[in-house]
Amino acid sequence: QVQLVESGGGLVQAGGSLRLSCAASGRTFSSYTMGWFRQAPGKEREFVAVIKWSGGTDYADSVKGRFTISRDNAKKTVTLQMNSLKPEDTAGYYCGAHKGGSYYYAGNYDSWGQGTQVTVSS
Repeated sequence: QVQLVESGGGLVQAGGSLRLSCAASGRTFSSYTMGWFRQAPGKEREFVAVIKWSGGTDYADSVKGRFTISRDNAKKTVTLQMNSLKPEDTAGYYCGAHKGGSYYYAGNYDSWGQGTQVTVSS
């Protein structure tokens, strides 16, 4: 199993950028498909982006063209570059390791980190 720690969140004005990192421990990181999800208060955890063990990526429509997910298997990190941020991007952001099934459902991920808060002011 892999252990995950997110970092890089903060307060930013609309239109700004942030770079989130997810650091993993465990010897089999390169074999995992990794996802970023976000959760706003009172809402369910929602899919943001996924990067497969093969390097393929997919994004939620709401972030497509603004966010980029990448991975560095040697450093055991997954990065989410967020540009052109909007107030509606405000949420806690979490990375998880995919365990099977749909990539878009949070219940199909485990090893969640503690999350990192992103707040976008208008």
